[in-house]
Amino acid sequence: MAFRSVFDASFIRTEFEKAGINTHCIPSIWKYVIQNPNCEWRQIPSLPSPAYSLLSSKFKPCTSIVDSVFDSNDQVTTKLLIKLQNGAFIEAVIMRYDSRLGRYGGKPRPGGPRSTLCISSQVGCKMGCKFCATGTMGFKSNLSSGEIVEQLVHASRLSPIRNIVFMGMGEPLNNYTALVEAIRVMTAYPFQLSPKKITVSTVGIIHAINKLHGDLPNLNLAVSLHAPDQVIRCQIMPAARAFPLEKLMASLAEYQKKSQQKIFIEYIMLDGVNDEEQHAHQLGKLLETFEVVVNLIPFNPIGELSQFKTSRDQRVIRFQTILRGTYNIRTTVRMQMGQDISGACGQLVISKKPAGVASLTDIEDLHL
Repeated sequence: MAFRSVFDASFIRTEFEKAGINTHCIPSIWKYVIQNPNCEWRQIPSLPSPAYSLLSSKFKPCTSIVDSVFDSNDQVTTKLLIKLQNGAFIEAVIMRYDSRLGRYGGKPRPGGPRSTLCISSQVGCKMGCKFCATGTMGFKSNLSSGEIVEQLVHASRLSPIRNIVFMGMGEPLNNYTALVEAIRVMTAYPFQLSPKKITVSTVGIIHAINKLHGDLPNLNLAVSLHAPDQVIRCQIMPAARAFPLEKLMASLAEYQKKSQQKIFIEYIMLDGVNDEEQHAHQLGKLLETFEVVVNLIPFNPIGELSQFKTSRDQRVIRFQTILRGTYNIRTTVRMQMGQDISGACGQLVISKKPAGVASLTDIEDLHL
């Protein structure tokens, strides 16, 4: 029998309720597991006695293990190769920053060291974006909410995590129920992350966007737009055919009206495809009525995906200048991290070599 993760919140609550065990002790179980990775259930103090036998028969402290850890030469990026209970692999990436570096408004920035964790929500992805390595895997399976949370558990043992971005393998809103449950665990005791420090990225699953704010208020939403019109979008993002740009923008307008929060727009810069001045003006007109931050993402070459080239620096700068100067849209250029360990934007894919060693070649976006 396959054991379930103790971090599968709805399952453990249901099992405790069926057994007549008070569910109020579940967060203390989570805290103990976080602090004691290799614990036995009997070592957890002060649980009702039926809880020990139930935990032993149906749950593991973690169903996944960290198979490998890759540290980038930039000394701030770490990629975790995580093996699931069913033998599949996923990746999560830790990115470390010191927010005091640089200046804001002419003054030193406040804050200090912080870490952002980029989390996967699926094994593979069915969206098939042509610039993203994960799409070459196809869709394998959804992660359970516990498998999503376990990525945070594993990463927290290497670095204190303050921010979460769901921009790893998979389309988060295609695994909606597990995503919502996992984030509710992350924002509750003992993790207690602020929803404002969690960002969910989507290619634009309209029906899920329409209910996201109601289920997870104060969350950050990032939309992988990547093109200013439907034609180009469909060329590079086949799934966009199911989510017409006009309907997507109407959905985002309604989301922003309800949430009163800015929306992050992800835009990968592909040489000669979507990076010309006319595209910048199209994008500016599309977004000028929204409160957004546009993240321009230099394309990371991905092995056989050689049909695309990285936009030249001067084109990226010109694109940014048009959005800022003509349309007054806050626009940033994504800092590239972890390229040498294939942990940068667009580079997360798992393939199995004959010897059984996983080769690592992605992350669709890394919004910080």
